[in-house]
Amino acid sequence: MYSANETRYDNMKYNRCGKSGLKLPAISIGLWHNFGHIDSYENMKEILFTGFDLGITHFDAANNYGPPAGSAEENLGRILKQEMKQYRDELIISTKAGYGMWPGPYGDFGSRKYLLSSLDQSLKRLGVDYVDIFYHHRPDTETPLEETMLALDSAVRQGKALYVGISNYSKEQTKKAYEILKQLGTPFIIHQPSYSMFNRWIEEDGLKHFANDKGIGLIAFSPLAQGLLTNRYLNGIPSDSRVGKHNSPFLTEGNITEDKLKKIQALNNIALERGQSLAQMALAWVLRNELVTSVLIGASKKEQVIENAKIIEKLDFSDQELKAIDEITL
Repeated sequence: MYSANETRYDNMKYNRCGKSGLKLPAISIGLWHNFGHIDSYENMKEILFTGFDLGITHFDAANNYGPPAGSAEENLGRILKQEMKQYRDELIISTKAGYGMWPGPYGDFGSRKYLLSSLDQSLKRLGVDYVDIFYHHRPDTETPLEETMLALDSAVRQGKALYVGISNYSKEQTKKAYEILKQLGTPFIIHQPSYSMFNRWIEEDGLKHFANDKGIGLIAFSPLAQGLLTNRYLNGIPSDSRVGKHNSPFLTEGNITEDKLKKIQALNNIALERGQSLAQMALAWVLRNELVTSVLIGASKKEQVIENAKIIEKLDFSDQELKAIDEITL
């Protein structure tokens, strides 16, 4: 059985999640990719063990992560049961529901029927009595928001989740959700939006500052813009990338223009001057002003976890660096 590094908490930075009592590591591991049944189980273990040894205590899943849907939770559950059971109270395990999961009208969106049924299924796949955070994965304009938020509240009152969150909600949608959950007394502590140097919608929308004002933590997914903000695209599109393999609906060859490649190269030059890789700088940029609690990384090998964890050593930016980044990306 796996035995964790005794010095795992010595170097990781932990940030308070909004105004809650919960702290999250600055870096969290997402299971969106590389944790399905088509992937190497031994590699999954290496990624999670390496992360935990470095103080990364938060593993983020969703009901539909795989492929096939549900398999990421199953694999995480297997690792928790066989290798990390003794560390359960040191871990933050999160999952979500909101996208299509099973056939028929009750396996998608935001109804009470779907969310609570999905959570029960997730708990079975994960092999745990509760998750630390349960999210509604996306807004549902056809279901009354009160119903969706009451379902999240029920998950906490039933002891199946400690905290709740939302993902992909706009500022206005978040404001309405916040007002409902505050009245209910539900521990709504976190929002999970996409956010990167190439994707700044939470700044333009006002969500970033609204969340901070209301004591809601932010955890950013796709902080590396689906891999664009790494060294993989410095010389064009590699054949083994998500684009090269034609298996990502979020990142297509049409997104990677000559202009975008030039921007990536210019950003890489700034990163080199800082003594960081492009990926390290991109992650540090998301965390730069402490309005974001944590960044989600999607590693395909343990070496990426090790590299990304080093951002803790340099999270500060000069005004000149921030201005140069803005001139490239805006």
